[in-house]
Amino acid sequence: MGGRAEVSGYPAHWEADVVLRDGAAAQLRPVAPEDAERLARMHAGQSESSIYLRYFTYKSTLTEKELERFTHVDHVDRVSLVILLASPSGEQEIIGVGGYDRIEGTNEAEVAFNIADAHQGRGLGSILLEHLAAAGRERGIELFSAEVLPQNRKMLAVFSEAGYEIQRSFEDDVIFVKFSIDPTEKSRAVMEAREHRAEARSVGELLAPAQVAVIGASREYGSVGYHLLQNLVEGRFTGGIHSVNPEAFEVGGTPAYSSLEHIRQEIDLAVIAVPADQLAQVVRDCGRHGVKGILVVTDGIARDAGSGPIDQRELVSLARSWGMRVIGPASVGLINTDPDVSLNASLSPQMPLRGGVGLFTQSASVGVSLYAQAYRRELGLSAVISAGNRADLSGNDAMQYFEDDAATRAVGVYLESFGNPRKFSRIARRLSLTKPVVVGKTDVMGRRLPPGHEVRTTRAPRGAVDSMLDNSGVIQAGNHDSLMDVLQVLATQPLPAGNRLGVLSNSPSMSRVLVDAAESYGLETTRLDDALDLEGSQREAAGRLTAALQSLFMDEDVDALAVCLQPTITGEHHDHARAISETARGHTKPMVMSLIGILDSKVPQNFIGNAGPVIENGALQQGVPIFSSPTRSVAALSKVVRYQRWRAEGIGETFTPQGLEGTATARTADALLEEWLSDVSGAELRRLTQTQTSQLLGLYGVELMPSIAFDTPEQAVEAAEELGYPVVVKSTNTYLRHRLDLGGVKLNIDSPEALRRVITEMRRELARYGTPGLEVQSMAPTGQGCILRAIEDPMMGPVVSFGVSGDAVDLLDDWSHAVPPMTDKDVRRLIRAPRAAKKLFGYQSLPSVDIAALEETVQRIAILKDNHPQVAFLQLTPLLASPDGVSVLHATVDIANPEQRTDSARRAISRY
Repeated sequence: MGGRAEVSGYPAHWEADVVLRDGAAAQLRPVAPEDAERLARMHAGQSESSIYLRYFTYKSTLTEKELERFTHVDHVDRVSLVILLASPSGEQEIIGVGGYDRIEGTNEAEVAFNIADAHQGRGLGSILLEHLAAAGRERGIELFSAEVLPQNRKMLAVFSEAGYEIQRSFEDDVIFVKFSIDPTEKSRAVMEAREHRAEARSVGELLAPAQVAVIGASREYGSVGYHLLQNLVEGRFTGGIHSVNPEAFEVGGTPAYSSLEHIRQEIDLAVIAVPADQLAQVVRDCGRHGVKGILVVTDGIARDAGSGPIDQRELVSLARSWGMRVIGPASVGLINTDPDVSLNASLSPQMPLRGGVGLFTQSASVGVSLYAQAYRRELGLSAVISAGNRADLSGNDAMQYFEDDAATRAVGVYLESFGNPRKFSRIARRLSLTKPVVVGKTDVMGRRLPPGHEVRTTRAPRGAVDSMLDNSGVIQAGNHDSLMDVLQVLATQPLPAGNRLGVLSNSPSMSRVLVDAAESYGLETTRLDDALDLEGSQREAAGRLTAALQSLFMDEDVDALAVCLQPTITGEHHDHARAISETARGHTKPMVMSLIGILDSKVPQNFIGNAGPVIENGALQQGVPIFSSPTRSVAALSKVVRYQRWRAEGIGETFTPQGLEGTATARTADALLEEWLSDVSGAELRRLTQTQTSQLLGLYGVELMPSIAFDTPEQAVEAAEELGYPVVVKSTNTYLRHRLDLGGVKLNIDSPEALRRVITEMRRELARYGTPGLEVQSMAPTGQGCILRAIEDPMMGPVVSFGVSGDAVDLLDDWSHAVPPMTDKDVRRLIRAPRAAKKLFGYQSLPSVDIAALEETVQRIAILKDNHPQVAFLQLTPLLASPDGVSVLHATVDIANPEQRTDSARRAISRY
């Protein structure tokens, strides 16, 4: 059968946890023989109408033969997936099933679904279709078809709204549906939109609960359970608060219940602060009683299986089996400042000022630090999410929520690990187009696991993670202070129109400091006012300051303002924050302010002067951002300027080079790679021969110049005559093969005599490096050597790197990096980012290379790498760029059995 994959056994990599339309979690997996009884129970609970729509007839029960057929599949030609949720008794029940049967001898399969009546409308059909299509593509299926009764409108909607090109026909009172299951731009957009809505809702349900139960509530001051309950009460939560403590009748002024069973209301959020050895039982109780989500403050939970009463994998799996999302463990809580909710389910004793910044953190200590900074700075927050060890709910989920939250104007994210960086990049890029996202991280993030985190680590080159973040449009901040500095500006100031800076100060020397700092951060000082007089009364000084500010704001050559004030002669620092903020409020240009020479310990530093809450959803917070140094203020402003430039430029357009439209190329390449990997086991790498490499690259329109290795001069002469003079002789050594300066390459050899002479000279010169092999190759046009590299990284998936050949990459690590898929602007940035890239654009009177041809070659390799995770390593070196085009002189390709990528054309949340 065309495209059939020969496999055996249960495909565990198809298992996935998914988020349903209403925000609840569920578990999806391939069907198993032991599911027969579950399937029979699901059928017994279906209405006559549902049974008729599925089977075109009514049958009260499924026969043993039917159950066996439905649950005994080969996972190749017959595939069936089930979605499960636990019942109150704890028994896993099937709530949806979907499968396909290959039509014999074809690459087409007939697909069908059955959704439990009680769970219709939760998006199960579309989820099953996505996962079946992914499984089908893996098994060589190209088309899905289905027979649907006209009255089965829900199933017709599943097909028509999936984003595929649907063909319909009507015959014998049945609608026949057929469509290609290859992902399209529309089907990807549909999947991402559904994923976004579901995950945003799952977070929103937790941040706006109607009923909250504190499990482990305590009357003992100083205990976690005491303060969680106290903070909820004193935060004036608008919903119901319930205490669960089997040893008390009353806790914190609220009645205490011995268990959830005695609480009459349905609990939306359970805040859990019990010892780790009680956690499994508490989670089961929450599941049985219909709790929607759990916030686990409990710390000390084992990361690895078998090393404690419950590990984090078991915690997440147990919670999701009942449809619950998990925040934590080791979380410091959730905060929602919306006055209609007023939720302080955290260890913070006070609610923050309400404002437009949404904050997400991972570890508890980082969460405490950032919240404390926000409080000291009087930075208004819309919501705070502390994910703790991030066993389930992640920064990706938080960004999905903040994108839709009208009260959130800017987002701050502090990361210690990545669960799904490809998804992060996709979501962050979309969010950054409408709301700035500030990301703080450690320098070793992705390379080293913080305590309690279990995710993949990266082997990508240093700088790849930063490049991925830059291409996503996020504002990178190196530490906690920098993160909060930038958020302080974003919360209070409009975005700048450009990088032209106006400087105002009452100190010429401080003005110079501002100008120098601005230049170092890429800002252009277009106006300098350094003679501001602030002596005399505060009222007089404020009047002169206001007038000077007005003049700067009205200057058409100024896009942003930086103000630095020093004390008066008497040593006083008058508080001009109100005058400044009221002046700035009438303009659309951002402004930052710094104060120096402060001796009074009561004067705050790095804060928002004249701070006040937002006036309405999405509006700027009142106040002016004040910093302790001029350099710090300009550093924060410059990050906002760079973000606005990225946003104004846009993310570009996807472009597909000629010949790569559709999926024929990818399917052909997959078949070749499958053949070449047929006897490769485990993580073993296989290097392709030059013939195989040429074949693979040729499929993607990248032509590899032929080369012929030789041992004797006569063999070289024969090879040169076959290729045609002039030729090149070069070393086969990876390092030497493109080094003219080290004698590894000899060019423009035009005769057999010259060829023999060159071979003798090269072997003598290269003897110092051992006995490297030699090869003959056709002479390419003169140009600039480049290196294009692509790898499959366990954390990030495909990573493409570009550099200009020579010491720039060999010694100075002058690379640029990007993560496919790439737009035209991503490709442009990749090629222009290395410092040595100037050599491609007419450096020192040399002609510029054919940039369009270079960009097209980069995109072809990026598409190849994105399509084929089997390609573990690919390198074109040298990739010779000339005014007349691009020549690939040598390529190396290593292939391997691929790991499952963290992001794919099916919805799934991390399985921890």
